Amino acid sequence: MIGTMWLIMNDGNLQTIEQVKEFLGGSSAIDFAGVSAKEKKAWIEEVLVRFEYLRLRRNEKGVIRRYIQKMAGYSRTQTCRLIGEYRREGKIGKEKKGQRHRFATKYSERDIELLARTDELHGCLGGPATRKIMQRECEVYGHSQFGNISRISISHLYNLRKSRRYRDLNIRFRKTKPVVSNIGERIKPDPQGRPGYIRVDTVHQGDRDGQKGVYHINTIDEVTQWEGVASVEKISENYLAPAVDNLMADFPFAIRGFHTDNGSEFVNKTVASLLNRLLVRFTKCRPRHSNDNGLIECKNGAVIRKQFGYAHIPQKHADVLNDYHRTFLNPYINFHRPCHFPVSVVDEKGKVKKTYPPEEVMTPYERLKSLPQSASLLRPGLTFEVLEARANELSDNEFAERMEKTRSNLFERILVYR
Repeated sequence: MIGTMWLIMNDGNLQTIEQVKEFLGGSSAIDFAGVSAKEKKAWIEEVLVRFEYLRLRRNEKGVIRRYIQKMAGYSRTQTCRLIGEYRREGKIGKEKKGQRHRFATKYSERDIELLARTDELHGCLGGPATRKIMQRECEVYGHSQFGNISRISISHLYNLRKSRRYRDLNIRFRKTKPVVSNIGERIKPDPQGRPGYIRVDTVHQGDRDGQKGVYHINTIDEVTQWEGVASVEKISENYLAPAVDNLMADFPFAIRGFHTDNGSEFVNKTVASLLNRLLVRFTKCRPRHSNDNGLIECKNGAVIRKQFGYAHIPQKHADVLNDYHRTFLNPYINFHRPCHFPVSVVDEKGKVKKTYPPEEVMTPYERLKSLPQSASLLRPGLTFEVLEARANELSDNEFAERMEKTRSNLFERILVYR
């Protein structure tokens, strides 16, 4: 490295083109590692001055160029660029001030001030509404100072709102922060063939003359489709928590998961405390996944709406309805009403498709019995002998006929005391 530095800095003995040719013909390649780019450029400039490069003939310039390439280790392109710089500037490595390309400013600080003032007066409306106000200021009310800013695009309007000048003028402008509830997990439950993961939803029984109707709470297990319905007067924590507690106790197996939508009737501290006490995992629907609670939504229409329709039922009849649910509706759904159970089939393209074969049509109770090691899934103290006796007490048609008569009497009573 020291020898290389000495060679670059002490080649003054080469004064003629012939000497340079002899040097090029007799020397081998030289490694100039350790010599800075600044030093190389200074040396190149000194060589060009010493040999009066600009006055040389064409072939002599080629000799000097090859000499620089060999000594400095530059490519032909790099060498020609530096020689061209010397020809234009008379110097190599001249410091240049950076010139950043900037687009012409279309909207002045005065325009930004008008935008900030408009946002302050109107509470920072959306982009289209804000532009419309500024257009009206210019065209309808004759305020010519809005002429330029009123033609702004919607996207660039939002860009100006992010500028430093705008933030200095309108310190009240803040990006909307969503309210995040830490109760429950946003995840779709994965039962993996095990019962105990229930879906929950509410169904409102209409309004009349400004009076709210009764609310039905619908719960269903994802694997067995075991369903439980209860009714409450009001959709509040004081009414919902006891009803949910009773519904969960009526399931013949242990509850492992509780999944609902994002409504505040279930996503609250009271229900969360109840589930924590029972060691039940609390999950809720994910955004933009409308099918997360699809099963319970289908049952709302296929069971509750078929039973009670859409007519108004006053809240005072909630207790009477609960007696009907416990005695007739819930036993009928689980022991006498067959359901379709899907079977997933993978086609030739690898796509999973659900089919509903006839042999998979069964009641929720039959589905529960068909699960592997079903006896071990039941709650402590409950046996299939007890459930079998309830299932075979009446036939499906006999039970449905008795339930239909009771439901007709129930609606007559509701109509009389409405």
